[in-house]
Amino acid sequence: MGGEHIKKASILSIGNELLNGRTVDTNAAYIAGRLRAINLTVVSVHSVPDEVDAIERALALATGEADVVVATGGLGPTDDDLTRQAFAGFLGVELVLHPDLLAKVKEFFDRRRIEMPARNEIQACIPQGAAALENEMGTAPGIQAKKGGKLLFAMPGVPAEMRHMLDTLVVPELRPLVTGQAIVVRRLKCFGAGESKIAELIGDAMQRGRNPLVNCTVQTGVITLEIVATAPGRTEAEKMAEQEEGSLRKILGTLVYGTDDQGLAEVVGEGLAWMGRTVAVAESCTGGLLAKLITDVPGSSRYFTHGWITYSNDAKSCELDVPTDMIEKYGAVSEQVAGAMAQGARRKAGTDYAIAITGIAGPGGGTEQKPVGLVYISVDSRSGTDTSRHVFSFDRSSVRLRAAQTSLNILRLKLDLTGQPHI
Repeated sequence: MGGEHIKKASILSIGNELLNGRTVDTNAAYIAGRLRAINLTVVSVHSVPDEVDAIERALALATGEADVVVATGGLGPTDDDLTRQAFAGFLGVELVLHPDLLAKVKEFFDRRRIEMPARNEIQACIPQGAAALENEMGTAPGIQAKKGGKLLFAMPGVPAEMRHMLDTLVVPELRPLVTGQAIVVRRLKCFGAGESKIAELIGDAMQRGRNPLVNCTVQTGVITLEIVATAPGRTEAEKMAEQEEGSLRKILGTLVYGTDDQGLAEVVGEGLAWMGRTVAVAESCTGGLLAKLITDVPGSSRYFTHGWITYSNDAKSCELDVPTDMIEKYGAVSEQVAGAMAQGARRKAGTDYAIAITGIAGPGGGTEQKPVGLVYISVDSRSGTDTSRHVFSFDRSSVRLRAAQTSLNILRLKLDLTGQPHI
């Protein structure tokens, strides 16, 4: 890194409404995305109540963590809007009324033929020595200040006002600060192992304070490894990210199914199209979810031909030729029935592959031998029928989704897409 200091940012989201569970903090996510886009690393996000002391403490904490602090909220005219007072207290200065700002606030009301309430006068007050950031979409100007070499910004909490001010005034002010600094982000999508297993496999790759930093998030069985490489120059950051990605891929092998925002259905679909193969599905407990995931991908008509939802035993027999005596002997949720469903679907559809799913999604219907969450998945092809047993946890919707995703992953592994581009 050549000993150069990499600039960092901290975000403060101010407002009691963010702490009572009724308001989602979308501002912090937007700010973090915009700052990362200009190669400014966000190291912390703090939610702060509408209290002067709490805001001052958060400012002290944030300036200890970062070079730039970006705050939103608390710039309105009511008694609980205390950000400007807290900024003044933190800076050790008084609030100063700016006649030019007051004129703009009054003009805002005049244009609407409304008399300005006296309490709106506070919005024309700025901490002494700080600069006002013009608000072209509302009455509350923002604040830009500096303390101990750290840059501080306060913006309105109204999302439209905040976004406009951030994009037109704050980001341009920050760009020179990060000139020559680069952040390169790569994402690997994984499926087929739990978070703890992947963490065990990659060892100290997720150790904090490391560069490149590897972050891990989990959503409905899909594990995303985010590689964040930071360097003074983009070429160096790209090289660092590429080396880290190569190392992770070598360790994880086929657990990695894609990159960035790719879904399993997209990757499997691209593989089928690339190989000129087709697929059909036969579903019981998933109720058409697998077909939906496949056909959510644009262009899926190139490889997807048929889908059956054979929810009842009669439907399995009538539509897919599953023998009734097989269902009576082994039960609808069994390895044998899953295999027969897949074979019947492929035979009727005339496809290269067929996937069948039968299981107990719950919340009722389970037994000691066949618990809730038990799912059999079968894939039939010219090379034979492969059926696997799975037990998924959590609620009904989770069991169904995991079953559909797992079936796609099984087909992905069977296709062997190692030579396919973009994987």
